[in-house]
Amino acid sequence: MAKTVSMGNPRDRKAYIITGPTSGIGRSTALELAEHGTVVLVGRDRRKLDELQKTITQRGQHAVSVVCDLSDLASVRRAAAEIVALHLPVVGLLNNAGIMQMRPTTNALGWDMTFATNHLGPFALTEALVPHLPDGANVVFVASAVEDSERKPAKAVGFRGARYISADASARGEWQQPGGSKMPGADAYATSKQCNLATMMVFARETPRLHFNAVEPGVNLATGLGQRDANAFVRFLLKYIIPLLVPLLMPFMKFLSTPKRAAHVITKVLIDASGQTGVYYDESGHPMLGSALVRDPKFQDRIVAETRAFLSTIPA
Repeated sequence: MAKTVSMGNPRDRKAYIITGPTSGIGRSTALELAEHGTVVLVGRDRRKLDELQKTITQRGQHAVSVVCDLSDLASVRRAAAEIVALHLPVVGLLNNAGIMQMRPTTNALGWDMTFATNHLGPFALTEALVPHLPDGANVVFVASAVEDSERKPAKAVGFRGARYISADASARGEWQQPGGSKMPGADAYATSKQCNLATMMVFARETPRLHFNAVEPGVNLATGLGQRDANAFVRFLLKYIIPLLVPLLMPFMKFLSTPKRAAHVITKVLIDASGQTGVYYDESGHPMLGSALVRDPKFQDRIVAETRAFLSTIPA
């Protein structure tokens, strides 16, 4: 069940839902969002959620924890019901959680974990919550420019863009060939992020009373993305050495970012009251374009229709 810490009356404050809040960009964003209202922390690890919630409440701010495994559709449905039952004035939803596996694994239903966690889970959570969000609420997806096969920085490190075949094929861990990446996990990650972008664009057209946008957070070398599969030496570099180098490299590599910088851009989009919708923002908060394919409304509609059809086969 959801765990709440009461300080004052959080029901009098705006509330923001964030998935994947316990590390990297998610943690930095959760801490910044807490300055603007109650934060609903949605993640898999109860211990880590409790630690973050304690940090937030010690600052005199408000937090609620909801345990949810985005790769598990039943868990997503339970979490959505718990969030609705909190009766908080939710004005923002941030789909931030994401993984990139070097060695692909599957969930209990046999779904590719990267695709399930990054696309299917957030898609289902958003659809479950949309009817309960007030007019003008903001929904933000953390996307990634690696879905674009022409993105030079992504190509340089081994990505070859998204390789979408169908929702069914992606759930099975099958990606379009030939031309895929030789880097383990790259095709699954890029494809899931292209699906995030397509979803955002379709939802923005379908539900104009809400505002749907996406953010490219920049290349954050020191986040936990992909570290679960890395060896001890690589994890040491990512945790202790890379954070020292990134500030020195950022003036020369504009696509580089840090969790704190990304959090500031994401928070700005999530609390924005201008009514912007269907916009894809870059790491500096400026509008950008996705790949030619993801900008095609027919392709966007296909991804959403196939995702809905696929998820509808799973009994409630």
